[in-house]
Amino acid sequence: MQSFPMFIKMAGRKVVIVGGGEQAAQKTRLMLKTEAEIIVAAPELDDELAGLLAKGRISHVDGAISADLFEDTAMVLIGTGCPAVDASIHAVAKAAGALVNVVDQPHLCDATTPSIVDRDPVVVAIGTEGTAPVLGRRIKTQIEQMLDPQIGTFAALAGRLRGAVAHRIPRENRREFWRWTFNDAPWTTFKRGAQREAAEMLKTAVAEGEYAAAQGSICLVGAGPGARDLLTLRAVERLQEADVIFYDRLVDPEVLELARRDAERVYVGKVVGAHALPQDRINQLIVAEALKGRRVVRLKSGDPTIFGRMTEELDAAREAGIETEVVPGITAATAAAAQMQVSLTERNKYDSVTFATGAFAEDADPRDLLRHIKSGTRVVFYMCVASAEKLAHSIIEEGLAERVGITIASDVSNPRAEFIETSVGDLVETLQTASISGKALLIISPDTDLAMAKPVGTLLRSV
Repeated sequence: MQSFPMFIKMAGRKVVIVGGGEQAAQKTRLMLKTEAEIIVAAPELDDELAGLLAKGRISHVDGAISADLFEDTAMVLIGTGCPAVDASIHAVAKAAGALVNVVDQPHLCDATTPSIVDRDPVVVAIGTEGTAPVLGRRIKTQIEQMLDPQIGTFAALAGRLRGAVAHRIPRENRREFWRWTFNDAPWTTFKRGAQREAAEMLKTAVAEGEYAAAQGSICLVGAGPGARDLLTLRAVERLQEADVIFYDRLVDPEVLELARRDAERVYVGKVVGAHALPQDRINQLIVAEALKGRRVVRLKSGDPTIFGRMTEELDAAREAGIETEVVPGITAATAAAAQMQVSLTERNKYDSVTFATGAFAEDADPRDLLRHIKSGTRVVFYMCVASAEKLAHSIIEEGLAERVGITIASDVSNPRAEFIETSVGDLVETLQTASISGKALLIISPDTDLAMAKPVGTLLRSV
């Protein structure tokens, strides 16, 4: 290890940044995260730095640079944009005994600036000793996904209570108290949005010296349309915290790989034409696990609030007095539009978009679905492949076929995704030819000759 990682106190200390352009601005942005006094030395400042000066965020020195400027500094960062000038200023700063970092010249650096994951006061720094900054940024991205955005705020709350804990909680019990704080009820309560409740829970536990193990909970998590990198950071975190995960057929196996390895996984989906478990039985299962004190994740493809039977599961949980949370996901319609690079709404053409389900009862009249198809509205039908023939027949009977285009979106967000334009009359044959029998949307665009324009570089193709 050529460099020793450590954190330097910056509050109230002087940092000098030499340069007035983009390189200096980058270093200034970094230092603004600290409580240091920032001095920028340069003949002229770019617009960003000038704006910071006007707001009083930095000080400016525009005269000759001497060793006096660098005395009693926490750090000197040099980035004028000219390597020769940087090297000469480096010599002056070193003569003043300063700790120096020179942009893009590792051999002149006493210290390097790491990639930082900032959850103040929780800070993670990643360094590669200047050998692979791109790798450092990749690791930063992975850690960003791991750490809850609220962990810093919660850590600050806990920090404000350290004195009270030291005064009221016996020394032999403090480690267990802090384990409970960060792993059980206070943290789980805080991150689901009940910050005030979590704070009161902690204060009561400190005052009374008693605290209980976390209660069970149920979190409905949107797994997105398929690709696991489309999950939200919160969804990934809930998967990694779960004791048991209930998932369905449409959840991609790669998404489950993001879960804790020791989490129990229970399949409650359905095969085409038959439910593996009825909904009321699923409700009973997730409630029973939560009542055991376990953290339950009900993983649903897409977004739980869109055709996900979310209400029934939440009602069952609330009736049992179980804490609940819903983590939204990217729904298939928006994922399809993004992959095709097509807007679901278009100015002066489609001023609204409707999400509808084509799954209806055997005795239902498919013509009821036609109420969604009207000028100015693009309609996305979920779960409509099985009823496509009935839908197409109804559109033809109503005389709408000539002014309606259809795009079939299959396996959205996956590498095997297909987007096929077809007419109402050819819809059923197109589905059969392309062997599409399940995981697909029908995107209906009234008043157009084609279902959608063909953007360059997408998977859209015509049949």
